[in-house]
Amino acid sequence: MTNSLKTNKELLAKLNIEQLNQMQLATQQAILNNDEVVLLSPTGSGKTVAFLLPLLELLNPDVELVQALILVPSRELAIQIEQVVREMGSGYKVNAVYGGRSGSSDKILLTTPPAILIGTPGRVADHLRRDQVDTGKLSVLVLDEFDKSLETGFEQEMSQIVGSLPQLTNKILTSATQKVGIPKFMKMNSPTRLNFLDQQRPEIQLKFVEYKDDKLKTLTNLLGLLGNKRGIIFCNFKDTIGEVSDHLWNNDLRHSVFYGGLEQQDRERALIKFRNGTHTILLATDLAARGIDVPALDFIIHYQLPARKDEFIHRNGRTARMNTTGTAILLKDKERELPDFIDGATTLSMNLRESASQNPQWETLYISGGRRDKISKGDIAGLFFKQGNLEKNELGVIELKQECAFVAVPHEKTIELIDKLNNSRIKKRKLRISLLED
Repeated sequence: MTNSLKTNKELLAKLNIEQLNQMQLATQQAILNNDEVVLLSPTGSGKTVAFLLPLLELLNPDVELVQALILVPSRELAIQIEQVVREMGSGYKVNAVYGGRSGSSDKILLTTPPAILIGTPGRVADHLRRDQVDTGKLSVLVLDEFDKSLETGFEQEMSQIVGSLPQLTNKILTSATQKVGIPKFMKMNSPTRLNFLDQQRPEIQLKFVEYKDDKLKTLTNLLGLLGNKRGIIFCNFKDTIGEVSDHLWNNDLRHSVFYGGLEQQDRERALIKFRNGTHTILLATDLAARGIDVPALDFIIHYQLPARKDEFIHRNGRTARMNTTGTAILLKDKERELPDFIDGATTLSMNLRESASQNPQWETLYISGGRRDKISKGDIAGLFFKQGNLEKNELGVIELKQECAFVAVPHEKTIELIDKLNNSRIKKRKLRISLLED
């Protein structure tokens, strides 16, 4: 085993994390000292880092096959964990596989087996059936947000996957709720249980704004009050998102939309724009309540109230993460009472405004090269600093993908940068650079 103290410091520095929280420290010790661990901790408390650090210590750098499998309920969570592992710079190969893209792309990635394989149950089960993953050295299994995977109908695939892994020595389950028990197919005898659901209750201010007839206008007035702060507007249905989105665009309010019916590329790009500040509003269903990688939010708005308490809690958890405080705002029909599970909400005072306005700070540029072309974030930053003449504080978030990259740049310099940098070369590759349209 590697020196954990030294390794942790190096890995955490890459993530800009100064020290682990109580949950992460306890989880690290539990995984390193027990074969079976169940971790319950709220959304946004840092579970990914909590299980990744000890998982890396369980790997053998001399083995060139898959050693750890992380099963997740959503494509976005698979992408998020893959990105965290890459940013850690552990030296271990990692790949994520999931639906919404061609299986042939996965097959190419798996030709050189990763030490850590991350994926949704359906796609992982398919690769196992096709014998595209050698499980002879696969000893660590993580079911991240396992309750959500069970909810979304993956139990059969998960059971098949677990049954095909005879060499397991470590089993790790995580969840942000305790509403479901450990599935029988895991065959866990006496797991070590860590429950931080009560100890890490986020500080959330619950506010409500009443409306009588024009709910959409009330939303616009509310957004005018909030200004350029970053937040998620939650709706229950795809059709409602369409209605609200049209209203926001008609009022010149830029935003991203995120729901299950979108193409995978559109879902990814919506989150990229939201993360890098091009859009400060994400209009979403409960798909965004858990398992997506977004920064701490200033607010969330319940445009439609969820049907269940746990959904309400998970939504609110997006705005009070890692010991921060947050604000959850409810749009309340004057003729209806709030559900029984909502307690302590107070009226939000605001002066009615006819319209909201935004001052866009960032735009997102698309770059036609990525990791496949041996391009790094440093290469891209160098291009924008040297040839684009940007100052350090003018270069926003860079997201590097397998085949492309995305860069946030100042709104007012977008056209100038495209004119200067389109058709530039990095490592002998000619790159197309263009605006990622709304």
